[in-house]
Amino acid sequence: MKTPFVTKQQLEAITAQYPTPFHLYDEKGLRENARRVNAAFSWNPGFKEYFAVKAAPTPALLKLLREEGCGADCSSLAELEIARRCGFRGSEIMFSSNNTLAEEYRLAHRLGAVINLDDLTHVDFLRQSIGCVPETVFCRYNPGGVFTLGAGKDGVQVMDSPGEAKYGMTRPQIAQALRQLKDMGAKTFGIHAFLASNTISNDYYPELAAILFRLAAELKQETGCHIRYINLSGGIGVPYRPEEEAVDIARIGQEVRRRYEEILVPAGMGDVQLCSELGRFMMAPYGCLVTRVLHFKHIYKEYAGVDACAADLMRPAVYGAYHHITASGKEDAPCTCRYDVTGSLCENCDKFAVDRMLPELQQGDLLIIHDTGAHGHSMGYNYNGKLRSAELLLRADGTVELMRRAETPEDYFATLVW
Repeated sequence: MKTPFVTKQQLEAITAQYPTPFHLYDEKGLRENARRVNAAFSWNPGFKEYFAVKAAPTPALLKLLREEGCGADCSSLAELEIARRCGFRGSEIMFSSNNTLAEEYRLAHRLGAVINLDDLTHVDFLRQSIGCVPETVFCRYNPGGVFTLGAGKDGVQVMDSPGEAKYGMTRPQIAQALRQLKDMGAKTFGIHAFLASNTISNDYYPELAAILFRLAAELKQETGCHIRYINLSGGIGVPYRPEEEAVDIARIGQEVRRRYEEILVPAGMGDVQLCSELGRFMMAPYGCLVTRVLHFKHIYKEYAGVDACAADLMRPAVYGAYHHITASGKEDAPCTCRYDVTGSLCENCDKFAVDRMLPELQQGDLLIIHDTGAHGHSMGYNYNGKLRSAELLLRADGTVELMRRAETPEDYFATLVW
């Protein structure tokens, strides 16, 4: 069972002011988690968590994370501008993009952001776009093939397919890119890789770290480049299902440290600064989608229709992703009824749950859809003319603040030419 961070009494007070559906975020949980991440890697001077802005590009949340010492990982012009407006400056911004536009590189350079190149051809393209090569540049590596990690002590197996991903450079390409950048005037270098998504194994990050640490030592020997930074990227996941266990970030930090001391220190690279770009791990458990039951339909299955839809949370519809659902106020009631929990889009995939056992629901019940803090509201869209919902922040003192108002029909029509 998952325990919501908001009570029924609190929700009744919130919904008296803000109509459902809305996304609600937990300030206390978010701050505590950011502190745990920073503490886990505090052994590495200069460590920086660059929050993946794509996961939750909401200014109030970004400002909160900046207060906790986090930077901003951006991948588009708009994300760079959001970071700027939220007060992130210079190397507090990491720009990691692919198929990048010249104007995006130009803005990143004007902001003093650290630029992470996704492709060998972008070495020349970067110089053409901004007229120079920055003193510090990152390059993204893709080892290809299939990345597998057998079941570790936690019993979790990891498998993903970097060879099918459009991101990053091959091993020969990243060495060539570093040489070219060095010849063009770059002085300090970083490398980066992302091998698997939403892993709930404590072994994934240390294994990724070992791969990158060995690569860094090899590239230093081959190219003579001063590799000062290693970006461990994201990929640390969260337990969406109640039976899954959360990772131990403190243990992960210590295991990464062990690899660092085994590989980098003997290679004379004990000055390497680490960074990460976590999105899901930083934010997902500290956001939920609150929606109200509207209708019931009894045909070949039992349907509970709610006032949210896939436009508010697309992961279940697009990926078949599991999000736990709590009927607020019925946390201890037996789950005796089987429902498909649906939105109102003209798409049959618009379901938050299929054949989900829940307590018997009544019209007007408030449902809490868990773990939507990352890639939830941010992936919303306007199909069927559906309007994106509000975002609210539950402060540590129990008060609630509006962070993003709900869209109106006028917002939807604003870009149309009649």
